[in-house]
Order: sequence, then structure tokens, then C-alpha cells
Amino acid sequence: MATPSRRTSTQSPLASKRAILSDPSSEVPSKKKSSVPPAAPRPLPSSGPFVEGSIVRIAMENFLTYDVCEVSPGPHLNMIIGANGTGKSSIVCAICLGLAGKPAFMGRADKVGFFVKRGCSKGMVEIELFRTSGNLVITREIDVAKNQSSWFINKKSTSPKVVEEQVAALNIQVGNLCQFLPQDKVGEFAKLSKIELLEATEKSVGPPEMHKYHCELKNFREKEKQLETSCKQKTEYLEKMIQRNERYKQDVDRFYERKRHLDLIEMLEAKRPWVEYENVRQEYEEVKLARDQAKEEVRKLKESQIPITERIEEMERQRHSLEARIREKALAIKETSQKCKHKQDVIERKDKQIEELQQALTVKQNEEHDRQRRISNTRKMIEDLQNELRTTENCENLQPQIDAITNDLRRVQDEKALCESEIIDKRKERETLEKEKRSVDDHIVRFDNLMNQKEDKLRQRYRDTYDAVLWLRNNRDKFKQRVCEPIMLTVRNLFILVISINMKDNKNAKYIENHIPSNDLRAFVFENQEDMEVFLKEVRDNKKLRVNAVIAPKNSYADKAPSRSLNDLKQYGFFSYLRELFDAPDPVMSYLCCQYHIHEVPVGTERTREKIERVIQETRLKQIYTAEEKYVVKTSFYSNKVISSNTSLKVAQFLTVTVDLEQRRHLEEQLKEINRKLQAVDSGLIALHETNKHLEHKDNELRQKKKELLERKTKKRQLEQKISSKLGSLKLMEQDTCNLEEEERKASTKIKEINIQKAKLVTELTNLIKNCTALHIQKVDLILQNTTVISEKNKLESDYMATSAQLRITEQHFIELDENRQRLLQKCKELMKRARQVCNLGAEQTVPQEYQTQVPTIPNGHNSSPPMAFQDLPNTLDEIDALLTEERSRASCFTGLNPTVVEEYTKREEEIEQLTAELKIKKVELDKYRENISQVKERWLNPLKELVEKINEKFSYFFSSMQCAGEVDLHTENEEDYDKYGIRIRVKFRSSTELHELTPHHQSGGERSVSTMLYLMALQELNRCPFRVVDEINQGMDPINERRVFEMVVNTACKENTSQYFFITPKLLQNLPYSEKMTVLFVYNGPHMLEPNRWNLKAFQRRRRRITFTQPSQ
Repeated sequence: MATPSRRTSTQSPLASKRAILSDPSSEVPSKKKSSVPPAAPRPLPSSGPFVEGSIVRIAMENFLTYDVCEVSPGPHLNMIIGANGTGKSSIVCAICLGLAGKPAFMGRADKVGFFVKRGCSKGMVEIELFRTSGNLVITREIDVAKNQSSWFINKKSTSPKVVEEQVAALNIQVGNLCQFLPQDKVGEFAKLSKIELLEATEKSVGPPEMHKYHCELKNFREKEKQLETSCKQKTEYLEKMIQRNERYKQDVDRFYERKRHLDLIEMLEAKRPWVEYENVRQEYEEVKLARDQAKEEVRKLKESQIPITERIEEMERQRHSLEARIREKALAIKETSQKCKHKQDVIERKDKQIEELQQALTVKQNEEHDRQRRISNTRKMIEDLQNELRTTENCENLQPQIDAITNDLRRVQDEKALCESEIIDKRKERETLEKEKRSVDDHIVRFDNLMNQKEDKLRQRYRDTYDAVLWLRNNRDKFKQRVCEPIMLTVRNLFILVISINMKDNKNAKYIENHIPSNDLRAFVFENQEDMEVFLKEVRDNKKLRVNAVIAPKNSYADKAPSRSLNDLKQYGFFSYLRELFDAPDPVMSYLCCQYHIHEVPVGTERTREKIERVIQETRLKQIYTAEEKYVVKTSFYSNKVISSNTSLKVAQFLTVTVDLEQRRHLEEQLKEINRKLQAVDSGLIALHETNKHLEHKDNELRQKKKELLERKTKKRQLEQKISSKLGSLKLMEQDTCNLEEEERKASTKIKEINIQKAKLVTELTNLIKNCTALHIQKVDLILQNTTVISEKNKLESDYMATSAQLRITEQHFIELDENRQRLLQKCKELMKRARQVCNLGAEQTVPQEYQTQVPTIPNGHNSSPPMAFQDLPNTLDEIDALLTEERSRASCFTGLNPTVVEEYTKREEEIEQLTAELKIKKVELDKYRENISQVKERWLNPLKELVEKINEKFSYFFSSMQCAGEVDLHTENEEDYDKYGIRIRVKFRSSTELHELTPHHQSGGERSVSTMLYLMALQELNRCPFRVVDEINQGMDPINERRVFEMVVNTACKENTSQYFFITPKLLQNLPYSEKMTVLFVYNGPHMLEPNRWNLKAFQRRRRRITFTQPSQ
């Protein structure tokens, strides 16, 4: 058996597959075919039973399932038999592609490169066709990389077009379903329309010219319709044109009368520009004179401004000189002012020194007065303390009371310390518990975050499933039995599979997601069938949500042991089964073990992939996971060989979040216990705080009593100490004396010295102020002079500005006059140009003397005059306009006239003559086409009716032999619509029914196959094609019809002078009739087949006979 190349076989890579086609009927010498490698064309044989174009040999190399194969068919019926997948249809593909057929003809692939055996870069197909003048060998080499083919005829390179021409010359049509019916196109035969069936039948069994005549008839009929339509349209249009010209004849006469008035209007309009030109020319001369006067006035104003400009410049130079002297004086004033400021700063510093000396003396005086006051106050305080000391009582009898209070206070403090110690312990215990609580809360929050991640993934990817989960959370009471508690969303009683699975290690999530389909990953898992039906009715039917649901097995598979111990597989690198990689509720785990056998699928490492061939051969495991790949192992049905396929693992998307639910439940219980302990500690703290508060109050009372007794006891001693301290202070103050008179004398001496220095500085400052005042007077004088100059200059500039304003006005007037002159000049030129255009005169053309009157001079220097024709017309614009108005009024009386009426009338007259001639030519051409149609129709329709009658006779005979009825007729709705002709097949397989047209829908698959086969058999004896191919058409037939059809095929295809027939089938019924003219080709394919050149049927027969003869002696 040929193993498909897309799977990995355990066979050695060097072993090649060979396909041998055996011929059991070739015991007759004339039937035996030897397989030889592709070579030059065979020697020219005698014509024998082969018809022109029959297939003599088919050779394939690296083609589909074949490495090397050669087929030698017989001249009549060729039965190609073999199991499915051995390569029967590959021979059909080779015939099609080898004879220049398109890949689309077989309905398998759209590129020719797909027909090359997998793993090979090139393939070859060679077809040898019988031809009386010498066999034709066509070779097609296919390049997979380029998806291109190279063609050879008799081993010589050629083009595809030449091959197609050679094949067509032999009447081979691999695209015609009546001749070539591959396996994937069998169903399309019944889908052929009547028109398509007629075309295929004409090409297949009709004379070569029949289809040509049919095409010519369709073309002739189409052109005939076009000519008829054209003649009809032209006739109708011609009548309309004649009628329209008759209606417009009177309008044409009125038009010419109106034209006479329009010609006079045109003459007046032609003279009017000349009159306008003369008026504008006179205006131009007047403007030119005014412009020249304005130009002279501008010149005089410019000359009068020159003396004023020179005087302004002189004043500007004087102003600059005075401003320079003013800046010099300002600089000298600035230097003198700085010196004055310096002297003033020195005088201020001297004043400050005097003030400081006076302040120091005042401070010493204040200190002496303060010392005397403090001495008086201290003496008074000493006297008061001595009086209080004398009145103080004796306190020696207070010591026993103080000792008793001290003992009580010590006892209370011991109790208080013990209570505070207990409070500290309770607080430490509470802090420890709160710290543990925060830690547990943090762990629970992290668990919740992981659960939310799963929920978010579910909501984003499968919104309907997420909505169903939300509904379940609110309707858990509607279900009878307990179902899986959710692990990801902490929903109880029910959940879906994808969040019921919790990975122990998220690195292993990819194995689970690649093993379990996504539909089951998001399926809801139920333990009760009724619960699942309630859920689906509510969610699917009512809420229209797309969700999946599964039910867990009644008997749990969750703990089912694997068939092979994991210890036995560790030598291959396996570390676990899929079941041990994750946690899931028992129903979920049971469902996965039952449905996907996760307890039987091991997971390996990279070392497993390195030993994969050994693992597959020794372990016989059906599914294997390595680090990055999944392997599926199967055993071939035909050869019992082990076949494996591998795919890369996809990245995990849903199960990457790991949640330990047992730990979460333990944390919740731990949190409850911590809260209980915290309540107990808080109650103890409240009691201890009350006790401590009572002890604190008692302690304060004892301290207050002791303090009062101690104050009474120590009061006398304190008074004595205060008196002693005050006497010491008084002694020190009396010793610290100051001589105020001496200090006043020293201060007066220093102030006098400073005043002498200050007087000298004031004298120097006075001199500097006088110098600064003189400089200011000089500066003011210069400023006044500068002001006078500036005033005179401003007056001159004002006069200059007044003159400039008058100059600008005059210049503006000049510019306006010049622009007006230019405008009038341009207007003169335009009017002259327009007048010449009206008179049809060129720009440089001179008017003839006999047509001239006066010759005016125009601004551009050219002479021109209106023609003599204008002499009788008015010479003023008003007279011309009045005459124009009168003529236009007369012309407007002819209303309803269109200037194009005469043109259209003339054009229609010409068009009528042209249409009459064209219509005559079209009618002659139409008569010619009708004559051609009649001739071609007679040559086409009569032979076609005879051909269809013959097909009907054979077809009806075949059906009647099967106790059924069938007929073939030529069908058309309109005898003249040659493109609507078609062949209609009508059949009935039961006597109680009427004949029905063969369609893809009315008959069953077997009935369509029988009808198709019998129609092809009806064409067999009439066929002019060299061979016919039918691939597995008997697959839909029942045994009775299959036997009947087979008998007809054998009887029809094995007659003399019939074309070659290829019948491909994977199986045959027993005890079928065979003919000596049949060639039965068995297709075997597998890794141990002999090469074609080693296949020797005679040697095999001799060996068989030797074995048979030697067996009795043994």
C-alpha cells in the first residue's frame, strides 16, 4: 500500500515505493504487455485492433503515489482495479495531464506542481498514442519549484500549443465529460445543462464539422437578429425624418426673410465700431494735451524745492554741532556731581560717628540707673523673705505621714506596672495577629486576582460563555445534583471546563490546551442529564447564547490507572501523564479521562524527541508529547505499518494562571481563627485599660498628698537658701560701679574732633556745587541755541512738506491723466481691431482706394477708413442705434424661428438620402445571411437529428434491458434559437412513475450513475474519439444495476471497431461476465513491490508450474 507522503513512516528513508500493474489476462501472448523504461517511440506496429489515437503506453515517474510506473493498456475495454489509495486515479490524472489537460479538469488541484510526488522536485508523465504513420510519444516534465512544465514530442522539445494541436488532431478531448470523466467530475455530468450536453455530444460523437456548423448557426442567427433590429430601426427613423422635414419647410422660408433684416443689422453693427473709434480718438487727443500741461507743472514744483532742501541741510549740521557741545557739558556736570556726592557721603559718615558716641553714652547712663533700681528691689525682697522665715512653723512631725503615703504609692505603682506589662503583651499579641491577618488577606487578594485574570480571558474570548456563567451564579437553585465547583471564579455548584482546570505548573498548560479542543475547554460540565437540559433550554433557546455543555460519565474515570507504568517510560524521557499535570474536580477529570484518555498520554522532554523513532517502535503509544511537539501514531489498515504524524505545540492561552484552591480554603479558615483571637484580645485590652485607669487615678491622688507634705517640710530651708542667694546678688551689684562724668568728658572730646573734620569737608563741597552750577548755566545756553536751530529747521521742513503735498497732488493728477491716455489709446486700438474684424480686414491690410472716404490719423500711426459700403448709413451713434432698434424690431416679428432650422433641414435631407442607401445595403445583407442560415441549418440539423435518434435507440435499448425506460431527444423551445438547442435525457426506474428529466436533484446518486454510464455506452459505438475514461462511476449503484451496467460495458466496449475504453473501479461483484478482448489491470502499491523492469509474468508462471509439479513428489 502507498503510504501518503504527508505522514511519517517508520520505514527506512532509502526504501522507495514501486507500483506494478499486473495483467491477469495477459497469458494470451497477444495480450501480454512488458514494462520498459521511458525511451524513444516504439517501432511502427500494424494497425491491429487499435484505433487512431488510442493509448498504447502510459509511463509515470515521481507522479502522485508512484516512484516509477509503466502501464500498457489493451485496445478495447481496460478494467483498472485496485484498493483505495493504490493509485488508480493517478493513472487518470497522468492521462489528462500528459495530453495537455488542465489540472482543473480533474477537480483536484489548481497547480500542476501538486501532482508531483511529495519530497521530489520534478515529475514526469509520458503517453504513447497509436498512429498509423508512426506512434506519437508525448512527454511532460513537471518542475515543482517553478510550477511549470516542459513538453517533448518523440523526445524533441516543443511548446504546449503544438502538443494541444497534435492531441486535437487525433480528436482527443480530455476536457469533454462525454469522453473523459474523472472521479471528482462524475457528479458534474448530471449537472450539465441540456445545451452543455449537446455541445459535449457534438464534440464527442458527431462529425468534425457538426459542432462547427452549430457555432456558425449561432453566429449567423445572432447577426441576423442584429440586422433585423438595425433594418427596423433605420426604417422607422427614415420615416420620422421625412415627416419632420415636411413640417419644417414653411419655417425655412420665413427664416430667409428674417435673414434679410439681420443682414442690415449686421451692416449697422459693422459701422458702429468705426464711429465709436472716432469719438474715442478725439477724447484721447484732449486727454493727451491736459497730460502734457500737468507734466510741465510738476517740473516747476520740483525746481522750487531745491533751495529749501539746501537750507534744511545747513540747519541739520548746526544742530549736530550744538548737540555735541551739550553732551560735553553734560559729561563735565556728571563728573562734578559724582565728586559732590562723594563729599556728602563722607559728611554723613562723620554725622553717624557723632550719633554713635552719643548713643553709647546714653546706654551707659541707662545701665547705671537700672543697676541702682535692681539694688533697691533686691534689698526689699531680702527683707520680705526674712519676715516670711520668721513666721514659718516647725515641720518635723510630718515625716511619718510622708513615709506611709510613700509605701501606699509604691504598692499602687507595682500593681500599675504589672497591668501595663499585661497591656503591652496584649498589644504585641494583637499586632502579631493583625500582621498575620494582613498577610492572609494579601494571599487571598492574590488568589482573587488570579481568578479575575481567568474570568477576564473568558469574557474577552467567549462572551456568551461568560454571560452564561453569570446567569448560573444567580440560578444555582434550579439544579438537582451537585456539579463542579468553579476553581477560577470561586462559583459553587456549577462551572465550565476551561476554568475548572487548575495547572500545577503553568509551563505545562500548552499540553492540555493542545490536547483538548477549544469547544470542550469552554464547555459546561454536568453530572445530571436533566440539569443540562434545563441549562441549555434557558441559555441557548431563551437567551440565544452560543455555549457548549457536556455530561460527566456515570462511572468515574478520574482514578483509572494507566495501562503502562510511568516508571517503564522514564527511560525514554517521559516525566508524567497529562492527568498528573493539573488539578480538576472529579467529574471534570472523569470526563477528560473518558473522552481524551489523558491518563494514557505521556509527556516527555527534548530527550524523548531525540529518541522518537525508538519510542514509537517500542512503546506502541497512540499519542505522545515531547517538549515542543505532539506525535500521533497509527497503524496502516493495509500493510500494518506504523505511521506517525507530528505537529508543533501552540502557545497556551487560558490555563497559564495557576490557583491552589485548597490553600485558599485553608487561608479563609485561618482568617476566621485570627478574627476570633483578635476579638478575645480586644476584650482583654478593654478590661486591662479600665484597671490601669483606676490605678492611675489612685496614684495621682497619693502623689498630690505627698507633694503637699514635702512642700510644707522643705519651705523653711528654701526660704533660707533664697535669702542667701539674694544677698550674694546684692553684693555683686554694689561692686559693679560706673564713673558717668569721665565717660561724658571722653565722648565730648571725640565729638569735637569729628566736627572739625566735618567743617573742612563742607567747604570743599561748597566749591564743587559752584562749579556744577556754572556748567549747568552753560549747558542751558547751548540747549536754547539748539532749540532755535531746530525751530527754524522745522519751519523749513513744514514749507517743504507743503510744497511736496502740492507736488504729489500734481503728480497724481499727471498719473491719472497718463493712465486715462493709455486707457483711451488701448480702447482706440481695440475699436480699430474690432472695426477691421467686422470688415474682414487684416491688421496691416490697406483699404482699397475705391472704398475709402476720409483718412483719419490714429494714435498708432496707421491710416485706415471704413469701406464705401458705409456711406449710405448714418454717421452718428444715435442715428445708428435708432436704425438698429427699428431693424431688430422687424426681425423679432419672426418669432418661433431657430437659426439651426435651415441647417437641420439641409442635414436631414442629406441624412435621408444616406439612410435610404444604407437600408438597401442592410436588406441585401440580411437576405444573404438568411440564405446562409438555411444552407448551414440543413447541413447541421438533419445529421444531428439522425445522431440523436441513434443515441436514443441505443440508450432506450440499454434501459429496456434493465426493465427500466429512458429516452434521449433534441429539445428546443424555438426552432430559430440555435443557441437554445439541447439534448434532454429522460429516465424512469419504476413502472409506476413517469419519465423524468435527468437532473442533479430528482434522481438518486445510483440512478444518476446508471443514467450517465448508459448514456456514455450509447455513445461508445457512435464515438469518433480514440478512447474514453470513466473513473469509479459504479460506486453509487446497487449490485443489480452494477451487474447489468457491467455486462453492457463489456458487450459494447469489446465489439470490433470500437474505441478504447478505460473503466476504473476499486471493487467488482463476483461471477461477472468477462470477454477475451478485455484487459484487466490490477494496481498494487507498497514499499516491497518489484520495479517495472523486473516484472516478468512468464517467469512467474514457469515458477508456479515448477512448484505445482514438485508438490506431489514431496
